Amino acid sequence: MLLFFLYKDALVLLLREVLNRIQFRYNQAQLEELDDETLDDDQQTEWQRYLRQSLEVVAKVMELLPSHAFSTLFPVLQENLDVYLGLQQFIVTTGTSRRLNITAENDCRRLHCSLRDLSSLLQAVGRLAEHFIGEVFAGRFSDALAVVERLVEVTCYGSQTSLYDLETAVPSVLKPDLIDVHAQALAALQAYSHWLAQFYSEVHSQNQTQFINLITSAVDASSPLITAKVPEKLLLSACHLMVSITSTVRPVFLVTLPAVQNIFNLITTENQNRRLPQEAHMLVCRALSNMLLLPWPNLPENEQQWQTRSSNHASLLAALTREYRILRGTVNITPRQPGLDDMKAVIKQTLPVLRDVVDSISSESTKSRQICYQSLQESVQVSLSLFPVFIQQPDVTDEMLAFFLTLFQALRVQMGVAFTGQIIHTFLSMFTREQLAASILQEGSAGCRVVQKFLKILQVVVQEPGQAFKPFLPSILSLCMEQVYPVVSERSSPDVKAEMFELLYQILHQNWRYFFKTSVLTSVQRGAAEDTMENEAQFTAAMQAFGQSFLQPDIHIFKQNLSYLESLNSKHKLYHRKLFRTSMLFHFINVLLQVLLHKSHDLLQEEITLAIYNMASVDFDVFYSAFMPEFLNGCQGVDTSQRAVLARNFKLERDLPSFTQSVQRLVNDLRYYRLCNSSLPTGTIKL
Repeated sequence: MLLFFLYKDALVLLLREVLNRIQFRYNQAQLEELDDETLDDDQQTEWQRYLRQSLEVVAKVMELLPSHAFSTLFPVLQENLDVYLGLQQFIVTTGTSRRLNITAENDCRRLHCSLRDLSSLLQAVGRLAEHFIGEVFAGRFSDALAVVERLVEVTCYGSQTSLYDLETAVPSVLKPDLIDVHAQALAALQAYSHWLAQFYSEVHSQNQTQFINLITSAVDASSPLITAKVPEKLLLSACHLMVSITSTVRPVFLVTLPAVQNIFNLITTENQNRRLPQEAHMLVCRALSNMLLLPWPNLPENEQQWQTRSSNHASLLAALTREYRILRGTVNITPRQPGLDDMKAVIKQTLPVLRDVVDSISSESTKSRQICYQSLQESVQVSLSLFPVFIQQPDVTDEMLAFFLTLFQALRVQMGVAFTGQIIHTFLSMFTREQLAASILQEGSAGCRVVQKFLKILQVVVQEPGQAFKPFLPSILSLCMEQVYPVVSERSSPDVKAEMFELLYQILHQNWRYFFKTSVLTSVQRGAAEDTMENEAQFTAAMQAFGQSFLQPDIHIFKQNLSYLESLNSKHKLYHRKLFRTSMLFHFINVLLQVLLHKSHDLLQEEITLAIYNMASVDFDVFYSAFMPEFLNGCQGVDTSQRAVLARNFKLERDLPSFTQSVQRLVNDLRYYRLCNSSLPTGTIKL
């Protein structure tokens, strides 16, 4: 017991010390030295990294001593909040200008320190949100409620007084401080969205008024900030809070709130002057869409009001795509066409928003996805009709294919077989060999990204179960082997190449019976006739492409493709198939042994040796009696007696560890002989 008290006291002391060290009030000289401008590889400044590491310590203490940690942190937060909430009395309004009437240098410095500390403490409070949910929800309910009520109060106060918009004595310092505190308060409140969701599902009925007030106030705090006039940092914090409320908490009454209606009007009314920056616009559209598409918790299916919500969602998307759908009549375009840039801007503004809306419901119920597709249907058809028109504009095609990829991943069932087939047919006919080659040759360009996305879409198609898309397999294989592969085979093109081999692997894995027809009789009777082979030429071409990739320096493609072959062997017995066994097996083993000899892919030694073992184990007798003598006879740089020694030392092992040792010894001895022989004077030995 004494040990526990010592341990507890030490942790409380550690917590106090850490909290003091992140506060300018106690540690200003050291903290001012930390760089808060230059971003590191993790996109953090030196100050942000220091603060994050300190907050992890606070969170750890909270985990071990929740009540002590909370009672230590909350009063410190409260103290700085009192300063912030008291600023209202110093606001002076003259005409249209509003300023903060704190001008003395010392007062400004103290306010700066207090605001910086409040910002850090709000982050600390947000970091602790996870310790109030789950099993501990009921036991810590009152503490969490106190925090959330305070955060709601602070965010409402910040929005009502518009502190971010005040003129100050030191604008370069105090204005960013006021913006940051407001943004961090919103972010901290957002961190408690999972707590609010648990409140809604578990104790909402007993505390209904309290819950409604919290949500209404949080929305009232966010709504005035969703305007292009607000600093972007603050705007984005408000948008993220709205997204969390609509996706995590999902209150039934949300759509009826006046503040939400204001946001709907802002987004759906045509007024380019009021348009939000793209990221904020996307987040708000996601929040509004979520509100109408995501099922409400605690309610049965017949009370979800799907019909009304579906109608409202259709109206929302109709408003968001108004300008985009007008483009439908476009027949062709030229690079110098007047208005082309405006058309491109409409496409680039609209499609990312639609993609984000689809993405946010991709893992939701069938009903949500059905409503989403109904609202999107016309925009999808417009996109397909515009695709051929913009095929020579890779930046636009890139956006379009990103949209179609998201549709294929999330809504292909809702799109139906016929329309999906129409989309695939359009794409396959548009991507000629010349078009693909021109795009792929510009590595890292928008054109290159277009090809990658196109191959990703085809990956989704070939993985679809059932027979619906099987008729497209010959065309997809032909595109892969006759149009893409010749362009990438002799170039690095790592991104396109990786997607192409992924597509090849998925074609083979998901459509094995396209190449190998296994009869029931064959599978029952061991030793019966071999599988019936179909489409042999395409299968052989695919295997040759895999083999060729092992002769090239790209270690990532090598590793990926080796794992694909091993996967095909474990799932479909690839190495045991007659065609592979008789005409390809020895070639693959030879290539892999040569790779080990040249030390070009030493990082993958284990994987390569395992693959050689799996190939050799198909028929060890043939491997030792036929392949090894042939391999050694073909080895350059060693004489006859050295070959004999190598053959003698290569033991006929059949278990993996012993086989691995034999291969390593063979490779090392062969390298050693070659090194010795190459260093001797010419004519010393006859090879």
